Amino acid sequence: MTTWPVHAEIAGPIVMIGFGSIGKGTLPLIERHFRYDKSRFVIIDPDDEARALADQHGVAYLPVAITKENYREILTPHLTRGGGQGFCVNVSVDTSSLAIMELCREIGALYIDTVVEPWPGFYFDKSAGPASRTNYALRETVVEARRKNPGGTTAVSCCGANPGMVSWFVKQALVNLARDVGDPGAEPTTRSQWADLARRLGVKGIHIAERDTQRAKHPKPQRVFVNTWSVEGFVSEGMQPAELGWGTHEKWKPANAGEQTSGSKAAIFLNQPGANTRVRSWTPTAQAQYGFLVTHNESISIADYFSAYDASGGLVYRPTCHYAYHPADDAVLSLHEMFGQGGRVQEKHHILNEDEIVDGIDELGVLLYGHAKNAYWFGSQLSVEETRRIAPYQNATGLQVTSAVLAGMVWALENPKAGIVEADEMDYRRCLEVQTPYLGPVVGVYTDWTPLKDRPGFFPEDIDESDPWQFRNVLVR
Repeated sequence: MTTWPVHAEIAGPIVMIGFGSIGKGTLPLIERHFRYDKSRFVIIDPDDEARALADQHGVAYLPVAITKENYREILTPHLTRGGGQGFCVNVSVDTSSLAIMELCREIGALYIDTVVEPWPGFYFDKSAGPASRTNYALRETVVEARRKNPGGTTAVSCCGANPGMVSWFVKQALVNLARDVGDPGAEPTTRSQWADLARRLGVKGIHIAERDTQRAKHPKPQRVFVNTWSVEGFVSEGMQPAELGWGTHEKWKPANAGEQTSGSKAAIFLNQPGANTRVRSWTPTAQAQYGFLVTHNESISIADYFSAYDASGGLVYRPTCHYAYHPADDAVLSLHEMFGQGGRVQEKHHILNEDEIVDGIDELGVLLYGHAKNAYWFGSQLSVEETRRIAPYQNATGLQVTSAVLAGMVWALENPKAGIVEADEMDYRRCLEVQTPYLGPVVGVYTDWTPLKDRPGFFPEDIDESDPWQFRNVLVR
């Protein structure tokens, strides 16, 4: 695309919190697709070394950490300076998404983030039980805030690639599947209608199935955690308990599974770290593969969104939903090294930029399974080569995230009084319309693979041959 559309105008100031790999990639997309007053754009990040790129783009840079003690004092004047509705783009770590979100809504500024992030200490608090360290617990704080203060200024929660984009993929995949099996119903327009469609189609579950094949020019050094996106973010979520939306079709539960006692109870957790928990899954390029069952907000929000209830409020349908993530090979080696050291993370972290990668794609999509056509993967096959051509300062993994932030910002500007929303509740067609030019090939592929294929092998296994799509068969034990 040679001429990029200007989607909207941001009438007030822009505050970007965090200027790591995602912030750096988001900046040129904001410049490309919005009209705004650059003199009222400020980036806030404690790393002063990142200032040079902000200076290159003529954007003010404030090298300070946003903390529980100073966030109101720092953010309020920057988000209200000069009139017009401000926009806070929170792509940071170690800042409370909920606290900043609520401040923005108080002062009438739009807000977006890519994860429900807590203040420092949450992820590695050994005094906290596993249930309280889950993404379920974090998400419930946002759900409760919406319940107490519905409507009002729009705050988009968890709108990156996943969580975020994948929720839009789920809806598009359901529409495609309904078309291909000849379902006569109209496209849903309400949450309950979407749940009824998934139930009617026989979708037992959904994997957020990802394979990152991006290869570095140089091998991973020892004692360095190498990744294609935030090391801090990956380690934090990877050390949380493995977590998944728990479907109504499941007949077996792991012995170390824990249940939530409040809220929707849409998810369970395992008493083991997600980045050290393997599951069987499938993507078009890799075909059958192992992925890590890393906790993510979308595992809970999708399962919750597509839950169906009877007239008395009893749960009658819910799909199992979880991440099945095979990161870049260097990240896999980094995980093995970290867990081999008892879970002690390497002191040195490195994110591969686009110039350090030889080739590869980030194949990220949703695998809907258990229906009449067995399984259907729908998603993005974005290559690093395509990424270099269309957007600066990021690899393929980063662009899938930053383009979702872009789509979420456009939607928020077009729907400024929607209250607190998750990606599942947004207009998936509009969001994908904005994002798709940055996703490379977006494809849908059917497969006859199941987690029972070629099993059992040489050794006996505890499997359920009556239903291939039981989590009992997906979990690697």
